[in-house]
Amino acid sequence: MRHFSPTNGQMMAEQVSLATVAAEVGTPAYVYSAATFTRHYQVFAKAVSAMDSLIAYSVKANSNQAVLSLLAKLGSGADVVSGGELARALAAGISADKIIFSGVGKSAAEMRAGLEAGIAQFNIESMPELEQLNVIALDIGKIAPVAVRINPNVCAGTHEKISTGRAENKFGIDIADVDAVFERAVHMPGIHLQGIAMHIGSQIDNLAPFASAITLAAGLIERLRKQGHKIETFDIGGGLGISYAGGDTVPPTPREYGDLVRRLTQDLGVRMIFEPGRMIAGNAGVLLAKVLYVKHGGARNFLIIDAAMNDLIRPALYDAYHDIEPVKAPAAEAKMISYDVVGPICESGDTFTQHRMLPEMQAGDLIVLHTAGAYGAVQASQYNSRPLIPEVLVKDDQYAVVRKRPSMADILKTEHVPDWV
Repeated sequence: MRHFSPTNGQMMAEQVSLATVAAEVGTPAYVYSAATFTRHYQVFAKAVSAMDSLIAYSVKANSNQAVLSLLAKLGSGADVVSGGELARALAAGISADKIIFSGVGKSAAEMRAGLEAGIAQFNIESMPELEQLNVIALDIGKIAPVAVRINPNVCAGTHEKISTGRAENKFGIDIADVDAVFERAVHMPGIHLQGIAMHIGSQIDNLAPFASAITLAAGLIERLRKQGHKIETFDIGGGLGISYAGGDTVPPTPREYGDLVRRLTQDLGVRMIFEPGRMIAGNAGVLLAKVLYVKHGGARNFLIIDAAMNDLIRPALYDAYHDIEPVKAPAAEAKMISYDVVGPICESGDTFTQHRMLPEMQAGDLIVLHTAGAYGAVQASQYNSRPLIPEVLVKDDQYAVVRKRPSMADILKTEHVPDWV
């Protein structure tokens, strides 16, 4: 459920008019609904409540401090993949003992920061990484809590660029090599091996890949225990898909997902760790934009808007679908037109959709791109020297700018021209 719906002919975010946000904050802008974040977190928490579990929200989906603070108050932990995300999670009030540090390329400085903070677990993805973590832990007198991330070689049936669980992907340790890693790790005094981790991909729209990967991991856990290793945690990552409205399939519900996981893991006696990101954040945000021009080409009608691929790169990067809707409800007799919705950047890839049927639009009209709360603002750039756009959080009938738009003066202050140029 998303709390973006029309009232009296105007699209609202909860009880705030998006037209008001556009007039007072400007466009383009991301607008988030606190009620949607809250509901999605609580739905997921209920779905896994029958298990001993930790929900570690995937910070990479949406890392705004206001969003993280909201989730922290709901009891969420965090899955982080960089020192910056670790700092964000801690600053937002997420307890270190609820933080999981994932990622294939943790630097020495990032490992040190995680150890000094006292995080719950490092998910290590290679033997060199484990050896480095051991050295740093010993250097500062700590013992690192570790899970070995496996690569189960399971195809999640998702887009090539968000698949992470196949043998050719860079993530995790081949499941056939995990026994040897455990045997070497028990001789590392700075390492406490406590679990198994995996993450097979993102936007997964059926339960079969999860079932296959969990079954493989459960067998591995039983085998490791027979070898004398104590397995206390099982981190199964995230990846549960959401509806982008134009998709051909309806993803499983959190309840169906939770029931599957519980059934397959209930005899393992481990603490389950979940890393939902998109499922919580995706439908909690929209990209609010304004039509700059309507261009009638020889073969296409172009709706040129003030948002661009630097603001929301998912369509250009993943061919991702986003539902598009005018902020002002069209008249019943409004003519439907086929538009290519594009941005102003000098790239052909700066296209949000092609041949999309929309009510006839005019310059100055406002539109929203739905399901933009995850992997929107976090992937934005300042390409073409376009400033990062504001993020706005709505709660009931109030809103606040939770990340402001920098001025060009702000941006230029970060650059330096040496005297010898």
